[in-house]
Amino acid sequence: MRTLLLGFLCFTLSISYSQTTNDTLPKAEVSTTMQSVQINGKTIYLTAQAGTFQVRDENNKPIALMGHTYYSKDSKTRNNRRPIVFAFNGGPGSSSFWLHMGVLGPKRIVVKDPSSTPAAPYQLVNNNFSILDVADLVMIDPVGTGLSIPVGKAKFKDFWGVDQDIRSLSLFITQFLIAKNRMNSPKYLLGESYGTFRNAGLMNTLLTQGVAMNGVIMVSAVFDLRTLIFPPGDDMPYIAHFPTYAATAWYHDKVTNKPEDVYTFLNEVRRFTEDEYVPALFRGDRLSEADKKATAEKLAQYTGTSTDYWVKADLRVTASEFFAEFLRDEGEIVGRLDSRFTGINQDLLAQDGSHDPQSAAISPAYIAGFLDYFYGSLKVNKNTTYSITAGRREGFNWDWKHKGNVRWGTQAAINTGIDMAQALSRDPNMKVLVLNGIYDIATVFYGVEYSIDHLGLKKEIKDNIKMEYYEAGHMMYTHQPSLEKFKKDVAGFILETSK
Repeated sequence: MRTLLLGFLCFTLSISYSQTTNDTLPKAEVSTTMQSVQINGKTIYLTAQAGTFQVRDENNKPIALMGHTYYSKDSKTRNNRRPIVFAFNGGPGSSSFWLHMGVLGPKRIVVKDPSSTPAAPYQLVNNNFSILDVADLVMIDPVGTGLSIPVGKAKFKDFWGVDQDIRSLSLFITQFLIAKNRMNSPKYLLGESYGTFRNAGLMNTLLTQGVAMNGVIMVSAVFDLRTLIFPPGDDMPYIAHFPTYAATAWYHDKVTNKPEDVYTFLNEVRRFTEDEYVPALFRGDRLSEADKKATAEKLAQYTGTSTDYWVKADLRVTASEFFAEFLRDEGEIVGRLDSRFTGINQDLLAQDGSHDPQSAAISPAYIAGFLDYFYGSLKVNKNTTYSITAGRREGFNWDWKHKGNVRWGTQAAINTGIDMAQALSRDPNMKVLVLNGIYDIATVFYGVEYSIDHLGLKKEIKDNIKMEYYEAGHMMYTHQPSLEKFKKDVAGFILETSK
């Protein structure tokens, strides 16, 4: 989660590590326990290894201890043909416990959806929807998160950037596969949020290094940050966000005579966006007042807001402005990660949303539940401290430069879609599964559709990308029907592509 850009999470549990020298390198430490999970009435026995793994650079010098949890199915004989999934959340700077405890691992946290989960005791239950029946699993914490730290002459800043992050994770994945005798296993990447942005770069970097993925799973994806950050003078993010604003209005019954089916409604919204909203924005100041008002009326009808609001906004409303405006008259705001969630708006004159109700509603349960499991069931050394996010570490500052994004000597884009396009074109067997929450205003589904439609792929290659949609948000697995669909979609994808 997990999350993208400005840090979806403000909670952190961190530890300061003294700078190490080459002759005092800390050692990798792993706790091995026996675990099990029941899936569809069948018990699967697992070896769980939780701790750190030493990562070396291209010159074989140690640069990091990478925190991870590795679940492998117990077998009397070594089975290196069983699929293996490398999974992580986003941020950048988030550890991987959201996916770990939300949907992938043998245990999961139960939260109230879509409302606030009460304080402890929390429910930690067997995860019948885990993917461990079809694949082994490695949950990875990038450097600065979890137990992951730089060692030797390396520093945190050497890992905190688009290309730096891709490099360090590609080193980890390759060295881990070799260490665990899994190089000939079917291999998968699964990332959420910024983890999908990372995935697009990783799949190409690993391929160029001779490690081809059978499949790549993108959960709540973004490949072109232009669709999210509302650059000055760029209409693209307003266009990309509008269908999700409309979906939010449909869910909260703010659409007059709304269609019974939300997907039918969204198809109508897509047509309006492409046929009327895009041309209106493109005309800019040349748009007549009459046409502007007519467009504003339709924008208001689809989003349950006022025509006057859209006129004053010059037909352009940012995500944060929408959070504050949508339920202003009811004294509430809607969630960024999942707009089904609502919270109290303490400032009814605010232009922007004050917080994310979804994050506030579920974060304590996920954090406390995971730490209890990590140090209790997995028996990780309690003298080590798990860092929930790198965002609170001193000096945390992400370097957004990426090779291939530079024009005229400067950064012209923040986009790893080019990497994904190159990987898919060079390996026509590689498949991609994209999972979209239609109420996710953090990584909007229409922005993903736009990015994929502009990769410049041949039709037969583009057909290797499969899109699935969920009636939930960024962490669609908090919603029970979506949790069930998530398992069906991901397990089916792995089984199909690992033959």
